[in-house]
Amino acid sequence: MKHIIVPIDFSKESLNGLRLALIFANHLNSNIQMVYVQRAVSEMGRIGLEEEHKAATLNFEKLIEEYSSKLNKGLELTYIIKKGKIYREVVNQAEAFENTAIICSTHGASGFEEFFIGSNAFKIVSATEQPVITIRHGSVPHEVKKIVMPIDITLDTRQKVPLTAEIAKAFDAEIHIVAVSSLQTDEIVGKLNAYTKQIGEYLDGLKIPYKTASLVGDNLTDITIEYALDVNADMISIMTEQSKSISNFVLGSYAQQMLSKSPMPVLSVTPQEIFILGSFATQGYA
Repeated sequence: MKHIIVPIDFSKESLNGLRLALIFANHLNSNIQMVYVQRAVSEMGRIGLEEEHKAATLNFEKLIEEYSSKLNKGLELTYIIKKGKIYREVVNQAEAFENTAIICSTHGASGFEEFFIGSNAFKIVSATEQPVITIRHGSVPHEVKKIVMPIDITLDTRQKVPLTAEIAKAFDAEIHIVAVSSLQTDEIVGKLNAYTKQIGEYLDGLKIPYKTASLVGDNLTDITIEYALDVNADMISIMTEQSKSISNFVLGSYAQQMLSKSPMPVLSVTPQEIFILGSFATQGYA
Protein backbone atom coordinates (compact mmCIF):
# COMPACT_ATOMS: atom_id res chain seq x y z
CA MET A 1 0.00 0.00 0.00
CA LYS A 2 2.07 2.92 -1.30
CA HIS A 3 -0.62 5.60 -1.40
CA ILE A 4 -3.59 6.43 0.81
CA ILE A 5 -6.39 8.68 -0.44
CA VAL A 6 -8.41 10.50 2.22
CA PRO A 7 -11.66 12.33 1.32
CA ILE A 8 -11.88 15.53 3.36
CA ASP A 9 -14.68 18.07 3.85
CA PHE A 10 -12.96 19.66 6.88
CA SER A 11 -15.60 18.50 9.32
CA LYS A 12 -14.51 16.93 12.59
CA GLU A 13 -15.84 13.58 11.43
CA SER A 14 -13.98 13.57 8.13
CA LEU A 15 -10.73 14.36 9.96
CA ASN A 16 -11.10 11.01 11.74
CA GLY A 17 -10.33 9.47 8.36
CA LEU A 18 -7.12 11.52 8.16
CA ARG A 19 -6.07 10.54 11.68
CA LEU A 20 -6.64 6.88 10.88
CA ALA A 21 -4.72 7.29 7.62
CA LEU A 22 -1.71 8.66 9.53
CA ILE A 23 -1.58 5.51 11.65
CA PHE A 24 -1.72 3.24 8.60
CA ALA A 25 0.75 5.35 6.62
CA ASN A 26 3.37 5.13 9.34
CA HIS A 27 3.06 1.35 9.60
CA LEU A 28 2.79 0.66 5.86
CA ASN A 29 5.22 3.37 4.68
CA SER A 30 2.55 5.10 2.59
CA ASN A 31 2.13 8.65 1.33
CA ILE A 32 -1.20 10.39 1.99
CA GLN A 33 -3.17 12.58 -0.38
CA MET A 34 -6.23 14.42 0.90
CA VAL A 35 -9.05 15.07 -1.59
CA TYR A 36 -11.67 17.81 -1.47
CA VAL A 37 -14.36 17.84 -4.15
CA GLN A 38 -16.16 21.05 -5.08
CA ARG A 39 -19.82 20.76 -5.91
CA ALA A 40 -21.83 22.60 -8.56
CA VAL A 41 -22.32 26.35 -8.07
CA SER A 42 -26.09 25.87 -7.77
CA GLU A 43 -25.48 23.73 -4.68
CA MET A 44 -23.20 26.25 -3.06
CA GLY A 45 -25.67 29.09 -2.55
CA ARG A 46 -23.85 32.41 -2.41
CA ILE A 47 -20.39 30.90 -2.22
CA GLY A 48 -18.77 30.65 -5.65
CA LEU A 49 -16.35 27.97 -6.76
CA GLU A 50 -13.38 30.35 -6.67
CA GLU A 51 -14.06 31.40 -3.10
CA GLU A 52 -14.62 27.80 -2.11
CA HIS A 53 -11.32 26.79 -3.73
CA LYS A 54 -9.45 29.49 -1.80
CA ALA A 55 -11.06 28.47 1.48
CA ALA A 56 -10.25 24.80 0.86
CA THR A 57 -6.63 25.67 0.05
CA LEU A 58 -6.24 27.58 3.31
CA ASN A 59 -7.80 24.74 5.28
CA PHE A 60 -5.49 22.20 3.63
CA GLU A 61 -2.42 24.30 4.40
CA LYS A 62 -3.46 24.33 8.06
CA LEU A 63 -3.93 20.56 8.05
CA ILE A 64 -0.53 19.99 6.46
CA GLU A 65 1.09 22.26 9.04
CA GLU A 66 -0.63 20.37 11.87
CA TYR A 67 -0.29 16.78 10.68
CA SER A 68 2.84 16.52 8.50
CA SER A 69 5.04 16.21 11.57
CA LYS A 70 3.02 13.15 12.64
CA LEU A 71 4.19 11.22 9.56
CA ASN A 72 7.42 9.25 9.56
CA LYS A 73 10.40 10.87 7.87
CA GLY A 74 10.27 10.62 4.08
CA LEU A 75 6.49 10.27 3.85
CA GLU A 76 4.39 13.01 2.26
CA LEU A 77 1.05 14.58 3.12
CA THR A 78 -0.41 16.40 0.10
CA TYR A 79 -3.81 17.53 -1.15
CA ILE A 80 -5.80 18.02 -4.32
CA ILE A 81 -9.02 19.96 -5.00
CA LYS A 82 -11.34 18.54 -7.65
CA LYS A 83 -14.78 19.24 -9.12
CA GLY A 84 -17.65 16.85 -9.73
CA LYS A 85 -19.47 14.08 -7.93
CA ILE A 86 -17.71 13.44 -4.65
CA TYR A 87 -17.60 9.66 -4.64
CA ARG A 88 -16.60 9.47 -8.32
CA GLU A 89 -13.76 11.99 -8.01
CA VAL A 90 -12.43 10.28 -4.90
CA VAL A 91 -12.45 6.94 -6.72
CA ASN A 92 -10.80 8.44 -9.82
CA GLN A 93 -8.04 9.90 -7.70
CA ALA A 94 -7.42 6.60 -5.95
CA GLU A 95 -7.23 4.75 -9.25
CA ALA A 96 -4.68 7.23 -10.60
CA PHE A 97 -2.05 5.49 -8.45
CA GLU A 98 -0.93 1.89 -8.11
CA ASN A 99 -1.24 0.00 -4.84
CA THR A 100 -3.62 2.50 -3.30
CA ALA A 101 -6.20 2.41 -0.52
CA ILE A 102 -8.94 4.85 0.45
CA ILE A 103 -9.43 5.68 4.12
CA CYS A 104 -12.48 7.74 5.02
CA SER A 105 -15.08 8.57 7.59
CA THR A 106 -18.64 7.42 6.98
CA HIS A 107 -19.90 10.64 8.55
CA GLY A 108 -19.22 14.14 7.35
CA ALA A 109 -20.71 17.52 6.66
CA SER A 110 -22.17 19.21 3.58
CA GLY A 111 -21.81 17.10 0.44
CA PHE A 112 -20.06 14.23 2.17
CA GLU A 113 -23.13 13.54 4.24
CA GLU A 114 -25.07 12.82 1.07
CA PHE A 115 -22.64 10.15 -0.04
CA PHE A 116 -21.34 8.55 3.12
CA ILE A 117 -24.20 8.11 5.55
CA GLY A 118 -26.55 5.14 5.51
CA SER A 119 -26.87 3.00 2.40
CA ASN A 120 -24.92 5.57 0.36
CA ALA A 121 -21.79 4.69 2.31
CA PHE A 122 -21.61 1.65 0.06
CA LYS A 123 -21.36 3.79 -3.08
CA ILE A 124 -17.70 4.73 -2.83
CA VAL A 125 -16.73 1.21 -1.76
CA SER A 126 -18.61 -0.47 -4.60
CA ALA A 127 -17.34 2.04 -7.19
CA THR A 128 -13.66 1.17 -6.79
CA GLU A 129 -11.46 -1.88 -7.05
CA GLN A 130 -9.11 -0.38 -4.47
CA PRO A 131 -9.43 -1.45 -0.82
CA VAL A 132 -11.33 0.97 1.39
CA ILE A 133 -11.03 1.41 5.15
CA THR A 134 -13.98 3.21 6.70
CA ILE A 135 -14.45 4.59 10.17
CA ARG A 136 -17.71 5.75 11.72
CA HIS A 137 -18.06 8.50 14.28
CA GLY A 138 -16.09 7.95 17.45
CA SER A 139 -12.51 7.62 18.54
CA VAL A 140 -9.71 6.55 16.21
CA PRO A 141 -7.78 3.49 17.41
CA HIS A 142 -4.12 4.17 18.22
CA GLU A 143 -3.03 0.72 17.05
CA VAL A 144 -4.38 -2.28 15.18
CA LYS A 145 -3.61 -5.30 17.36
CA LYS A 146 -6.58 -7.57 16.62
CA ILE A 147 -8.28 -7.99 13.24
CA VAL A 148 -11.50 -9.96 12.90
CA MET A 149 -11.75 -11.63 9.47
CA PRO A 150 -15.14 -13.30 8.91
CA ILE A 151 -15.11 -16.20 6.44
CA ASP A 152 -18.23 -17.47 4.70
CA ILE A 153 -18.91 -20.18 2.12
CA THR A 154 -18.40 -18.01 -0.99
CA LEU A 155 -15.33 -18.45 -3.18
CA ASP A 156 -14.53 -14.74 -2.95
CA THR A 157 -14.37 -14.68 0.84
CA ARG A 158 -10.67 -15.63 0.90
CA GLN A 159 -9.56 -12.82 -1.39
CA LYS A 160 -9.26 -10.47 1.57
CA VAL A 161 -6.67 -12.69 3.22
CA PRO A 162 -3.48 -11.30 1.55
CA LEU A 163 -4.22 -7.63 2.30
CA THR A 164 -5.46 -8.44 5.81
CA ALA A 165 -2.27 -10.37 6.38
CA GLU A 166 -0.17 -7.49 5.03
CA ILE A 167 -1.79 -5.11 7.50
CA ALA A 168 -1.47 -7.59 10.36
CA LYS A 169 2.22 -8.05 9.58
CA ALA A 170 2.82 -4.29 9.51
CA PHE A 171 1.07 -3.78 12.86
CA ASP A 172 2.25 -7.04 14.44
CA ALA A 173 -1.43 -7.84 14.89
CA GLU A 174 -3.36 -11.02 15.59
CA ILE A 175 -5.97 -12.20 13.10
CA HIS A 176 -9.18 -13.88 14.20
CA ILE A 177 -10.45 -16.20 11.45
CA VAL A 178 -14.17 -16.33 12.15
CA ALA A 179 -16.33 -18.78 10.20
CA VAL A 180 -19.83 -17.27 9.92
CA SER A 181 -23.03 -18.91 8.71
CA SER A 182 -26.76 -18.69 9.19
CA LEU A 183 -27.13 -22.48 8.93
CA GLN A 184 -25.00 -25.43 10.00
CA THR A 185 -25.24 -28.27 7.52
CA ASP A 186 -22.52 -30.84 6.98
CA GLU A 187 -21.67 -29.23 3.65
CA ILE A 188 -21.39 -25.72 5.10
CA VAL A 189 -19.38 -26.82 8.12
CA GLY A 190 -17.06 -28.87 5.94
CA LYS A 191 -16.41 -26.00 3.56
CA LEU A 192 -15.84 -23.47 6.35
CA ASN A 193 -13.45 -25.84 8.13
CA ALA A 194 -11.50 -26.33 4.91
CA TYR A 195 -11.27 -22.57 4.30
CA THR A 196 -10.23 -21.94 7.91
CA LYS A 197 -7.49 -24.59 7.72
CA GLN A 198 -6.19 -23.22 4.44
CA ILE A 199 -6.07 -19.66 5.74
CA GLY A 200 -4.41 -20.80 8.96
CA GLU A 201 -1.67 -22.54 6.98
CA TYR A 202 -1.16 -19.37 4.94
CA LEU A 203 -0.83 -17.24 8.08
CA ASP A 204 1.50 -19.80 9.65
CA GLY A 205 3.78 -19.38 6.65
CA LEU A 206 3.89 -15.64 7.29
CA LYS A 207 4.36 -16.13 11.04
CA ILE A 208 1.21 -14.15 11.77
CA PRO A 209 -0.55 -15.19 15.01
CA TYR A 210 -4.20 -16.13 14.65
CA LYS A 211 -7.18 -17.60 16.42
CA THR A 212 -10.23 -19.34 15.02
CA ALA A 213 -13.91 -19.22 15.91
CA SER A 214 -17.25 -20.31 14.48
CA LEU A 215 -20.43 -18.24 14.66
CA VAL A 216 -23.99 -19.09 13.66
CA GLY A 217 -26.83 -16.57 13.54
CA ASP A 218 -29.59 -15.02 11.46
CA ASN A 219 -27.74 -11.74 10.92
CA LEU A 220 -24.09 -12.26 10.03
CA THR A 221 -23.25 -8.60 10.55
CA ASP A 222 -24.51 -8.53 14.11
CA ILE A 223 -22.80 -11.73 15.21
CA THR A 224 -19.52 -10.58 13.63
CA ILE A 225 -19.63 -7.22 15.40
CA GLU A 226 -20.58 -8.84 18.71
CA TYR A 227 -17.59 -11.15 18.44
CA ALA A 228 -15.28 -8.26 17.51
CA LEU A 229 -16.44 -6.32 20.57
CA ASP A 230 -15.99 -9.36 22.82
CA VAL A 231 -12.34 -9.79 21.79
CA ASN A 232 -11.63 -6.02 21.74
CA ALA A 233 -10.79 -6.05 18.03
CA ASP A 234 -9.47 -2.93 16.32
CA MET A 235 -10.67 -3.68 12.79
CA ILE A 236 -12.96 -5.99 10.78
CA SER A 237 -11.95 -7.19 7.31
CA ILE A 238 -14.73 -8.01 4.81
CA MET A 239 -15.46 -8.47 1.10
CA THR A 240 -17.71 -5.92 -0.61
CA GLU A 241 -19.85 -8.52 -2.38
CA GLN A 242 -21.63 -11.44 -0.81
CA SER A 243 -23.83 -14.19 -2.15
CA LYS A 244 -27.56 -13.80 -1.57
CA SER A 245 -27.56 -17.23 0.01
CA ILE A 246 -25.52 -16.01 2.99
CA SER A 247 -26.80 -12.43 3.29
CA ASN A 248 -29.79 -10.90 4.99
CA PHE A 249 -31.18 -8.82 2.13
CA VAL A 250 -34.19 -7.66 4.09
CA LEU A 251 -31.88 -5.46 6.14
CA GLY A 252 -29.31 -4.93 3.40
CA SER A 253 -26.20 -6.79 2.30
CA TYR A 254 -23.63 -7.98 4.80
CA ALA A 255 -21.07 -5.44 3.58
CA GLN A 256 -23.53 -2.56 3.55
CA GLN A 257 -24.74 -3.35 7.05
CA MET A 258 -21.18 -3.62 8.29
CA LEU A 259 -20.28 -0.14 7.01
CA SER A 260 -23.34 1.29 8.73
CA LYS A 261 -23.08 -0.57 12.03
CA SER A 262 -19.48 -1.36 12.89
CA PRO A 263 -18.12 0.67 15.82
CA MET A 264 -14.57 -0.06 14.64
CA PRO A 265 -12.81 0.52 11.30
CA VAL A 266 -13.83 -1.79 8.46
CA LEU A 267 -11.51 -2.90 5.68
CA SER A 268 -13.54 -3.58 2.52
CA VAL A 269 -11.91 -5.57 -0.26
CA THR A 270 -13.52 -5.89 -3.69
CA PRO A 271 -13.43 -9.36 -5.31
CA GLN A 272 -11.11 -9.66 -8.30
CA GLU A 273 -11.43 -11.97 -11.28
CA ILE A 274 -8.03 -13.55 -10.69
CA PHE A 275 -7.93 -15.86 -7.70
CA ILE A 276 -5.42 -18.69 -7.39
CA LEU A 277 -6.57 -21.29 -4.91
CA GLY A 278 -3.94 -22.12 -2.35
CA SER A 279 -1.71 -19.07 -2.72
CA PHE A 280 -4.51 -16.51 -2.29
CA ALA A 281 -2.92 -14.53 -5.15
CA THR A 282 -5.19 -11.74 -6.36
CA GLN A 283 -4.79 -8.76 -8.60
CA GLY A 284 -2.54 -6.32 -6.79
CA TYR A 285 -1.90 -8.61 -3.83
CA ALA A 286 0.27 -11.63 -4.52
